[in-house]
Amino acid sequence: MKANYQYKTLGERFRTEWKIFLLAYIFVLIAELIGRKEFQFGSGMFILFPIFYTIILGVLSGPQVFKIINETETKAASKLVVIGICLFIAKLGVTAGSNIDIIIETGPVLLLHGFGSLLCIIVALPAAILLGMKREAVGASFSLNREYHMALINDIYGPDSFEARGSLSVYIIGGMIGTIYFGFLATLVSMTGLFTPEALGLGSGIGAGIFMASASASLSAIYPESAAAINTLASAGETIAGITGIYMYMFIGIPLCAKLYRILEPKLSRFALKKDF
Repeated sequence: MKANYQYKTLGERFRTEWKIFLLAYIFVLIAELIGRKEFQFGSGMFILFPIFYTIILGVLSGPQVFKIINETETKAASKLVVIGICLFIAKLGVTAGSNIDIIIETGPVLLLHGFGSLLCIIVALPAAILLGMKREAVGASFSLNREYHMALINDIYGPDSFEARGSLSVYIIGGMIGTIYFGFLATLVSMTGLFTPEALGLGSGIGAGIFMASASASLSAIYPESAAAINTLASAGETIAGITGIYMYMFIGIPLCAKLYRILEPKLSRFALKKDF
């Protein structure tokens, strides 16, 4: 396997990295056979999606557990993440074009609700620095770190950057526990009685399909009479967040996070729990 993971032909790559592609196919097949699982919990529910199983299988096959693949193959596999993201970004562009009328007709509430996602920077960035993260904190803190967020970080900083490493780490953790977390979060927020079912449904559309599905499913179980409105608004919010969010993070989220990192890191790093991340 070449150290720079560059090959003259696609066939050469397949012949060299065949184990990675074979395992990926097997893991996807197993995950799809298991399918989506829903578990009732009190008045809400949490959901396990196929991506959860594939991540677990990938971790177990790594060099730290069952050693089915080695360190070199692990690094080679990480190079293929960008290829998978490109397919998602193409899908996002098609979705944007086919739903342009929704963007034009939507009200300011739907367009501006994405600004709420930027608040995670204020909370997550200081916490990441205090935990000992360096430049990884920028990639880990600027967003929810789903597919198009990772594409932005990879494009701006490069796939081998510390920022990209932080983004990928949160993507993996989000795939494992994110759906469970958002399902519970939707249930807890609904118990406060501060928001209408429609508002909660709209808030579920944050630009991450599996998170939206988990939150809206919990809300639909709590408010069955408003299930249709919840799912409709969640889908609308998801569409808008996926389309406008990429520009919001490109022009506001990432620059803001990078600027705050330069300001906060010298002040907070002295109190970090772990000095070398």
